[in-house]
Amino acid sequence: MNDDLACLMYLLAHDDAAEGPYDRSRTELLVRAAALTDLALRGRLREDGGTVTVSGTEPTGEPVLDGILRDAAGHGWKQLVRRHRRRTLAKVEDRLAVAGLLTVRAPRTRFGTRRSTVTDHAVPAAVRARVSAALYGDGPVREIPAADAALLALAAAGGIRSAVSRQDHRTFRARIDACTGSLGALAPGLEKAVRTLPMTMIAAQGGMGGS
Repeated sequence: MNDDLACLMYLLAHDDAAEGPYDRSRTELLVRAAALTDLALRGRLREDGGTVTVSGTEPTGEPVLDGILRDAAGHGWKQLVRRHRRRTLAKVEDRLAVAGLLTVRAPRTRFGTRRSTVTDHAVPAAVRARVSAALYGDGPVREIPAADAALLALAAAGGIRSAVSRQDHRTFRARIDACTGSLGALAPGLEKAVRTLPMTMIAAQGGMGGS
């Protein structure tokens, strides 16, 4: 679980009072972006002329990641962030439930959403600590673990205020920007997709397709 960025992003975005993510439609996109970043860090997703390519055929051992790998090739990064995002979020919730870190309950009504409760608050607290260390640390960005830099970049782009407050965003803008920029070493299109996440989220809340 320590290296599963999609699950870590979900836990970072979870809001106890809301009995689920702080904003479900935004978290769908964040979790997808985190999973894509995870696969890029593992060297399984690359970029060729702006198009995503898949490297290797062996499974990762993570059902969510393996599902993305099966149909990632030939798409753009932004398209992959939107693609099957609701399904991916549900699979991440199921994965966390199987791991004993989350209790998931069915919607109260036909058009409602799932509710979830974190069963071990030490785990999301540890994720927040990693993001805080990346944000407030005085060392160079290049020394931040790649996964932690990615989590910080995504949390800032997604507006997770419990992890990156508005004041933090203003004060540490250059550090956040550098962490986001580090994604460009993996794939320029991935960096661009993360930088434009706020606009993608606005479009999603306006009824943009992609299940």
